[in-house]
Amino acid sequence: MSAYDPRSPSTLGAVTEPEQTPERQAGDPGVPGQVPPIPAGEPHAPAPAVVHHDVVDHAIEKPVFETEDLSVHYGGKPAVLDVTMKVPQKEITAFIGPSGCGKSTILRCFDRMNDLIPAASVGGRVLYHGIDLYAADVDAVQVRKRIGMVFQKPNPFPKAIYENIAFGPRVLGMKGNMDEIVETALRRASLWDDVKDRLKDNAFGMSGGQQQRLCIARALATNPDVLLMDEPCSALDPISTGRIEDLMHELKETVSIVIVTHNMQQAARVSDRTAFFIVDLSAGEENRIGRLVEYGPTDRIFTNPHDTRTEEYVSGKFG
Repeated sequence: MSAYDPRSPSTLGAVTEPEQTPERQAGDPGVPGQVPPIPAGEPHAPAPAVVHHDVVDHAIEKPVFETEDLSVHYGGKPAVLDVTMKVPQKEITAFIGPSGCGKSTILRCFDRMNDLIPAASVGGRVLYHGIDLYAADVDAVQVRKRIGMVFQKPNPFPKAIYENIAFGPRVLGMKGNMDEIVETALRRASLWDDVKDRLKDNAFGMSGGQQQRLCIARALATNPDVLLMDEPCSALDPISTGRIEDLMHELKETVSIVIVTHNMQQAARVSDRTAFFIVDLSAGEENRIGRLVEYGPTDRIFTNPHDTRTEEYVSGKFG
């Protein structure tokens, strides 16, 4: 067994003028899916009538992530504001909502990928097993060793299939038999039977679905605690999508998963909990702000949401 445990949180430490919107009368529901207009003298739109974290968060006793008033700005302009939520362990949590509502931005906060964007600044708190990921003594590189990321477009390295999987463990100096590490990762990604006879072949010769599963296997090779997936099936055919979804169900027995998806049917199929984000246009079209509207068990979000905007979105009235 490797002496290095990438899932141990204890080793994270150190080494223009807006476009004006028409005034509305009290009680006017406005544009479907848009948060209410900003009252005079208030900097932001009012919070939804349903306080999402009072609905389900107290039921999550040991979250893998917990955010408190998490906000992200790009170049000083708010992109997403005041996200407070808990992400449970060993479950699949889906982020849904229209384009530009901040789903991927919040996802990137969980492994500090926004640090790589010079114009981005993160406010509030993100706790990982109770540890503040943005504390001064936390190394972002160590964070990403424990929290894997799978992107929208498959991005295998221009190397052999074997070398793609072995790259991470070698960089981390993981001990053990590399052949066993590679085989285990490929088996966990349900890819071993497809590639076991061509491990020396270039990964670019694989199909799109196989490349995406290879990227998942590459992330799993370092034995992460969490897997973040940013629209992992958007570029795949239905058969490959089904395989990835089956894989997610298998992986959640050992890994916590957070997925961003525009496919509401996919969110309903694979996730245990769903967070619905929306675009706040109250400050004008040029000042789009993402907000978390509702968060809860997936079956409730899709069948009995507490916020009318959630109901309108999942029923297809906008989006």
